[in-house]
Amino acid sequence: QIQLVDSGGGSVQAGGSLRLSCAASGRMYDHYRLGWRRRDPDNERDFVAEITWGDGTTDYGDSVKGRFTISRERAKNTVYLQMNNLKPEDTAIYYCVLSKFGPLRTEYNYWGQGTQVTVSL
Repeated sequence: QIQLVDSGGGSVQAGGSLRLSCAASGRMYDHYRLGWRRRDPDNERDFVAEITWGDGTTDYGDSVKGRFTISRERAKNTVYLQMNNLKPEDTAIYYCVLSKFGPLRTEYNYWGQGTQVTVSL
């Protein structure tokens, strides 16, 4: 069974940075995709970022492109999301997610407990 534990959220002012972590238990396979989706205060959900476990291919949501960077440390079964130049619009609960079969833009099979990110002016 795969379990995901996400962490690293907090409260920052606009322009600040945070790094989220997601530690996965269970065997990872090359075709798996790990990353984050988020839910904002209006309960709108959107895709944030993904990385393919094997070859490291990445994808980002349009609103975070150029500001966020996703990476992985395979020896620790861990992925990271470096978030720079944070904006109030980034305020959301961020959920680490994993897909076995397709892109995180459209689907996921496992998710973590969520970590709150709050960006103030």
